[in-house]
Amino acid sequence: MRRSFKKIGLFLSVLGPGIITANIDNDASGITTYSVAGARFGLSLLWTLIPTTVSLIVVQEMIARMGVVTGKGLSDLIRENYGVRITFYLMLGLFVANLGTTVANLAGWAASMEILGLSKYIMVPAGAVGIWLLVTKGTYRFVERILLFACIIYFGYVISGIMAKPEWSSVFRALVIPDVKKDFQYIMLTIAIIGTTITPWMQFYLQSSIAEKGIKKEDYSATRLDVVVGCSITDIVSFFIIVTCATVLFPAGIRINNASEAALALRPFAGNFSSLIFAVSLANASILGAIIVPLATAYYTCEAMGWEAGINKTFKEAPQFMWIYTSIIVLSACLVLIPGAPLVTLMVLSSLLNGLILPFVLVYALRLSNDKKIMGEFTNSRTFNIIAWATVIAIIILTILMITFMVVV
Repeated sequence: MRRSFKKIGLFLSVLGPGIITANIDNDASGITTYSVAGARFGLSLLWTLIPTTVSLIVVQEMIARMGVVTGKGLSDLIRENYGVRITFYLMLGLFVANLGTTVANLAGWAASMEILGLSKYIMVPAGAVGIWLLVTKGTYRFVERILLFACIIYFGYVISGIMAKPEWSSVFRALVIPDVKKDFQYIMLTIAIIGTTITPWMQFYLQSSIAEKGIKKEDYSATRLDVVVGCSITDIVSFFIIVTCATVLFPAGIRINNASEAALALRPFAGNFSSLIFAVSLANASILGAIIVPLATAYYTCEAMGWEAGINKTFKEAPQFMWIYTSIIVLSACLVLIPGAPLVTLMVLSSLLNGLILPFVLVYALRLSNDKKIMGEFTNSRTFNIIAWATVIAIIILTILMITFMVVV
């Protein structure tokens, strides 16, 4: 009994980085992708969640293990082993990509606030100031607790899915039996589901947050569980988003282009409460994404350049870290508030850059995790390498297809 309590205590002490990183991957862009998938193709795309979850767990486990063993962030390791020049260009591309992602998240926040009857010209500045104060004035422990609590709100999508009253036998059949369609939009959404689940910023944020938290090698089993639980929860949430839109919107032939439209479209079919839950969950996901993506950018840029970084630092102790975080928040908020700003173009550009950068990030991560000088006895096993390289190759192929489709369209 005492041993069991000790294990539970250990898990709770390291709980956070894995669950937060995976869950906040379901930001405004991710929720939009799942909502559109369910509304346009019903349950047909549910099967993609199983291989996506396996791939996510494999990649995140490897990244978390490097963070625990080395006590360093991923960009720090890339700089030390592959040089400043490669790291600089990689970070520059990620900065632009993450600026676009932050804009998408604040745009999602603005849209959800307008659904709730609040002006975006008030709520976007209020949200931006709030998240800036949280990170620049809070400690790592405090910020982590706030983020963990906010992750609970994601279960609003689970409630919304149950309230939609789907035919569960059809749902689980679609989950395990692929229903592949020879349709351009179907292929694009398949790629988008995988692409929105495994992103470059996730890898940098996860490893940096583990390093800042100071998790030791002997505690790694608990960290691995944190990662697996986080990856599983995020795709359970994705599952219910697809189910909700597939059950309510698809039969009615309602086509949507973003998650806020899904929240509004649910109202006449599933009732005001279901629509409200969907909108509140979108607001939560958007503001969390707006916290984490700039934070990830500040982490890996400072690590790459050898500057001080960390939420526990002050402006005086880590000026570059704090100013990078501040600049992304301010720029993104201003862009969202400018009438007629090319937000869609910026979002597409960020997706394109993320797609171009992701294969490089994953290849570097795999090479680093197999380097015995860095990882010692914690290098990947042969079986893990086979699964990991297969995952990376699949992601590279899908990324090439995604970029090709984006350029052609």
